[in-house]
Amino acid sequence: MNSDEQLRSILADHKNVAVVGLSPNPRRDSNEVAVYLMANGYNVIPINPAVDEVLGVKSYASLEDVPGPIDIVDVFRRPENIPDIARSAVAVGAKVLWTQLDIVSEEGAEIAGAAGLEVVMDRCTLIEHERLIATRPAP
Repeated sequence: MNSDEQLRSILADHKNVAVVGLSPNPRRDSNEVAVYLMANGYNVIPINPAVDEVLGVKSYASLEDVPGPIDIVDVFRRPENIPDIARSAVAVGAKVLWTQLDIVSEEGAEIAGAAGLEVVMDRCTLIEHERLIATRPAP
């Protein structure tokens, strides 16, 4: 279980976020989260082999295809895909493997954790950012 302090640190210190499974469809959760992250100063890197671009940003087929650094691998894929994504996150030197709500893979967590990545599972980056980082005007 991740502490609020750990989540706050991850979200405050890591700004390059590869969103695996980022959909161009604005009705999809991945798209909503990416729009939010971009609006809050994050460099969102779409990972979706089916499209060339999402939200005006070049999309990559895999984490290994991304030319620059990746801090957080934010995953919107089914649990059975997580071990391979974790291996890719390790290979590219990511700092954090983060899976969205209802996405849990103990195997993926073990792979990433054994390589020194911080692991957050079954949490939404948007929800946690709003809860821990976002500033709100006083009522």
